[in-house]
Amino acid sequence: MKEVLSIALVKVCKTRIMYGANLSFLQLEKYLRALLGNALLSFDGDSGYLITMSGKEFLVLYEDYLKRSTHLKGKVEKNAKDRLHLESMCGMAKAEPD
Repeated sequence: MKEVLSIALVKVCKTRIMYGANLSFLQLEKYLRALLGNALLSFDGDSGYLITMSGKEFLVLYEDYLKRSTHLKGKVEKNAKDRLHLESMCGMAKAEPD
């Protein structure tokens, strides 16, 4: 859905979205229905799709979510490594982590 919205930052036709987002026709129809139904995308009746203000807000929030998730994943992985290191220093290394 992020790809579809990103492509529709300028008015585009269904075919351009399908190829740009690398979707099958059935996938495209499913995503367009969802995006239109949630007012994240608009259709002008002349075969043109365009992102809405809500769609732009979605993209901003999604990018922020990805940044935070990536940051947290790195911290969790570092904590797991630190835990294993501490356990090994105490001779308490486990075969399987909790």
